[in-house]
Amino acid sequence: MSRTVYCQHLKKDADGLDFQLYPGELGKRIYDNISKEAWADWQKKQTMLINENKLNMMEPEARKFLEEKMAAFLFEGEQPSIEGYVPPKK
Repeated sequence: MSRTVYCQHLKKDADGLDFQLYPGELGKRIYDNISKEAWADWQKKQTMLINENKLNMMEPEARKFLEEKMAAFLFEGEQPSIEGYVPPKK
């Protein structure tokens, strides 16, 4: 049975994550307050950030950069700037 959370990113009730996907306090906050839909949106942005910035995820600085962008995206509504990306028109 799926669980419902009030998603702080989408500002609505939605299906919650099945388990904690990220470690630590931030991971717990994401699990408690972010929906599957918002997490999927973040994963797309994350992939673009890794590729565009040529991040090496073995480097602590790259992981810190990505974690900061993730928290800003999920909890503050900040869209990460991805050079050359133009969102599709709806």
